[in-house]
Amino acid sequence: MLLERDILQSIGFRNVREGDRVTGFQIRLRMPSYRGMAASLIDGVSVRVGDLVDVAPDVPRWTLQGRTYTLQELWDSEGVRWPLEDAAVITVPFDGGLPEGTHEVSIELRLRMSYIPVEHQPSTYRETRLITLTSDLDGGPFKYSVSLYSFMHDFGTVLDLESALAHVADVGATGVEILGEGHIAGYPEPSTAWIDTWFALLEKYRLEPTNYGSWIDTRLHSSGANARDLTAAEGAAMLQRDLRLARRLGFGFVRPKIGVVSSDLVPHPTWTEAVERSLDLAAELDVIICPEIHSPTPITHEVVDDYIGLIQRTGTKHFGLLLDTGIFQDRPIPLRPGELPGQRPAFLDGIGVDPADIAGIAEYVVFIQAKFHDIDENQVDQQIPWEPVLRALKDAGYTGYLSSEYEGDRAPWRSIEQVRRQHSLIRRIASSL
Repeated sequence: MLLERDILQSIGFRNVREGDRVTGFQIRLRMPSYRGMAASLIDGVSVRVGDLVDVAPDVPRWTLQGRTYTLQELWDSEGVRWPLEDAAVITVPFDGGLPEGTHEVSIELRLRMSYIPVEHQPSTYRETRLITLTSDLDGGPFKYSVSLYSFMHDFGTVLDLESALAHVADVGATGVEILGEGHIAGYPEPSTAWIDTWFALLEKYRLEPTNYGSWIDTRLHSSGANARDLTAAEGAAMLQRDLRLARRLGFGFVRPKIGVVSSDLVPHPTWTEAVERSLDLAAELDVIICPEIHSPTPITHEVVDDYIGLIQRTGTKHFGLLLDTGIFQDRPIPLRPGELPGQRPAFLDGIGVDPADIAGIAEYVVFIQAKFHDIDENQVDQQIPWEPVLRALKDAGYTGYLSSEYEGDRAPWRSIEQVRRQHSLIRRIASSL
């Protein structure tokens, strides 16, 4: 599993219990040297968390390769090592633990290097960063998932499949959402070895596959002298291919991203036939097809009416609506460096759908992508009004998944902390409704 670049890792920041008491908290540290080393060369780590905790280097306990030691026990040890590829778990005694939320965590790590003159020892590494403590709140009536789309462009560069799933599990989520062609090696025909690894990782991190993102590329052959749109039969074949693969990987929902013909995302007219051709297979596989209601399309719109019309006309239980919470955005996304007003689509300023509109379509909603762009260190979302959105979902009787879909700044590793902040925020709100 890949580690984060910072010495202080965001994964593993949590309170610890002994029985029914919270006795302290844990952080994880990456070895800052270019090699692993004998644990007897560790000279301790001081830890400070805001104005709540400030402990000396000899206070924390160290867990290396599954065994826990005091600092004195590390000094006396033989054969105990801190490998370069493993994070050390640091346990800080603190009765009652830390409050949930975003904290400023500082460490001073001291290591002794035998090949550096003693007058320059110990080697000291200092780091401070904001990390959100994973919440143990019950999260109200909802279940919680994370879309691996949240970690683009980290995925495949600084995160592999296992490290991404580990971060999903570490926020307390029980579900994971993927993009078929974004996260499956060898798509659309992954190897047996990849599939075995997928299920092994799901078991290791206790995650349930939730929603599988697929595409009906209606402009597949849109260039050149022989340009044409996809036929309904071809679109159905694309969808059915992904229905089968999604079921093979354990998913119960498939979101087809259907080609559009207008700026308000009216889908290509072949969508109806492509979906209807696939309903029998969806029923056979017990998978629900759920196109998304995505900004700039509001809830009150012909696209939504047509989707509901298909459900009412066919009586199917295997087609429903996926709501993307970006439609509730009521404040603008900041301009990027060098971007001028008017250069981007207007919907990035938010279309401000009233959460009360959920009530009119609630019986057809099967999945929620909890889209967001930026949550600050005070746990204030800068674009999405979560309290009225979550209240409207609760009042409408929705008890399914809220699947984090971060779509903000793609600086490396930023998505990890943003997802942690969102889960802390929405769990706290949902638990209080």
